Amino acid sequence: MAGKFGSVIRFLLTCWKVNLASALEYRTSFFLLAGMMFINNLMWLFFWSLFFHRFPVIHGWRLEDVMMLWAVGSGGFGWACVLFGNFPRIAAIVSSGQLDVYMSQPKPVLLNVLASRMSVTAAGDFVFGIVIYAMVGNHTFTGALAFAAGLLISGCLYISVMVIAGCFAFYVGNSEGIAGQVFNSFLALSTYPSDIFKGLTRIALFTIVPAGFISYMPIGLLRSFDPVFAGWSIGVTLLLGVGGALLFKAGLRRYSSGNALAMRS
Repeated sequence: MAGKFGSVIRFLLTCWKVNLASALEYRTSFFLLAGMMFINNLMWLFFWSLFFHRFPVIHGWRLEDVMMLWAVGSGGFGWACVLFGNFPRIAAIVSSGQLDVYMSQPKPVLLNVLASRMSVTAAGDFVFGIVIYAMVGNHTFTGALAFAAGLLISGCLYISVMVIAGCFAFYVGNSEGIAGQVFNSFLALSTYPSDIFKGLTRIALFTIVPAGFISYMPIGLLRSFDPVFAGWSIGVTLLLGVGGALLFKAGLRRYSSGNALAMRS
């Protein structure tokens, strides 16, 4: 078991090394794209700052809380896309028959798919999250630990939700549209304070599209530690992660080869 785990770790490190070398082959493009994503996120915070200048507190949320929301959301999305950049593309990979190349290799198929691509622009998201935390975050040891946990949970939620959405391609055929809608909805909802939603919308935010576990983190995890919220966040993340892996494994038994020569992408 230890040998198998070590083999998987070495495989991941090799994938990340190759992906980074490929991205840095065009360094100007790499830094330009990452920098533009950083500026894009910064512009959103600029508009939020204008809003909070007029209304300093909204449902208990301050500008610093929204900034930390973007730090956790962008940072988590950033590391997930840098290390496992294919998670938004699973539906497209399955629908186009590109799984053949991954299934022919002696590595876990899902892990192989996820780690075979790096998103260049997402590096800007991750750096943005770290910079915002450095500006307004809690710099104590417990604060840094809570922020790191928030990054880990948010990134794993992004990956898990999109793996589940991507698995629809095994059962309903071309589901790129469905996966795209799930991705856009989850991404958008995770950038708004959860307390502005009420009633059924709020319930859906923590169940159907569990973006609430990201958007409530600045209050329930970073400003003041809520053990109930933290426990639910970890539990839901694990449940979705395991569920996505099992759904993908079951879907492989229904997969039809594309009978096409393809390269890892």
